Amino acid sequence: MTDTRQNVRSILCSKGQNLLLQKRRNDVRTVIRYIVKKLVILLYRIMCVIIPVNKKRIVFDSSLGKSYSGNPRHIFEYMVENGYQEKWECTWFYENDPYPIPGDGYQFRYGRLRYLYYMATAKVWVFDCRQPEWLIKRKGCYYIQTWHGTPLKKLVLDMEDVFMVNETDIESYQKGFVKNVQSWDFLISQNPFSTTTFRRAFDFNKCMLEIGYPRNDILFKKNNEEDIVRLKRRLGLPLDKKILLYAPTFRDDEFNENSSYKFSPKLSFQKLKEALQEEYILIVKYHYLIMDYIDWFQHKGFIYHFDQSNDIAELFLVSDMLITDYSSVMFDYSILHRPMFFYAYDLDKYKNDLRGFYFDYRGEMPGPISADTDELIRDIKNYNASEYEERYENFRKKYNCWDDGNASAKVVDTIKELLKS
Repeated sequence: MTDTRQNVRSILCSKGQNLLLQKRRNDVRTVIRYIVKKLVILLYRIMCVIIPVNKKRIVFDSSLGKSYSGNPRHIFEYMVENGYQEKWECTWFYENDPYPIPGDGYQFRYGRLRYLYYMATAKVWVFDCRQPEWLIKRKGCYYIQTWHGTPLKKLVLDMEDVFMVNETDIESYQKGFVKNVQSWDFLISQNPFSTTTFRRAFDFNKCMLEIGYPRNDILFKKNNEEDIVRLKRRLGLPLDKKILLYAPTFRDDEFNENSSYKFSPKLSFQKLKEALQEEYILIVKYHYLIMDYIDWFQHKGFIYHFDQSNDIAELFLVSDMLITDYSSVMFDYSILHRPMFFYAYDLDKYKNDLRGFYFDYRGEMPGPISADTDELIRDIKNYNASEYEERYENFRKKYNCWDDGNASAKVVDTIKELLKS
């Protein structure tokens, strides 16, 4: 008995020592990370002081390097297609691996030394979301914030509470966001509603580019059978079935320990498969903040998943119908005037407890709203476009009035003037 007690004490003591050792290691790592971050910030600020601005340098990224998509991508590609890369130095930042970008532009990894150098010396920044607070825009540099969608969900100063990853206090979140906005020189707006909302919710008082979204130019220029078939073949999609695109947003209060958001849509993909696979396939494209790995193998041949490296505008073009919830993709997709279905299983919670909406969701959505998978299947099978025709047209007039297929060209015209200064 005595030996047993001694063995237990020895094991507990050993475990305690291991835990203490692990804690010390974690503390050391935390201190090292803190020191490295401070050195990086110092180095960046020194570069801003001693190295002059390159008057032909433009830098781009989307979702902090997590994707090659959105408004920055389409502005970048317009420049390449029209020969501006021969006059200007265009650089794209990536998070993990380089993207298959066109032209001869540079690509550098987000957060590394060359990234700091190019950020410090660029004449123009073109981004679609907030940058880190320490990344101060120097004098002589211009920041074009393209943003990433017309707001349905309440934003920043219009929010009453915050549930997002790494955000616990609404006042500090709002203060930090507004401080970040002060570095923006230009902000792109898709419609008058967005202009009014952005100015109030972001406290933005500089130049609003009321031109529509560059990422939607492709919806005007390639919305034809030849281009759509070419896209389907490149994406590996069948040509003999209709395509449903499922593109939900994230939930502010559903995230993992690693600070990434969860994919938990309460949608039965098996039921969808059983009911629709004879006529349809389903593309799944979730929000860039969702990092969950989902094994779609059991739905092979029915579900096609596309990650953040795929541009959603191309998925709009190849799809016949959209399923979404509270994502701003609804505003872009409506340009195509194709059926939309709204799978809002948590509508009351989202509206009352999380973000809240800027308008009457049930009253304005230009398509059927379903609360469960069975209802969604019925809505798809029984869809009658004439029931939503008037509402759909009003929706398009309100939210797509500035989209005309020429937004990228208009941004480049602005950049031309900035590079002259």
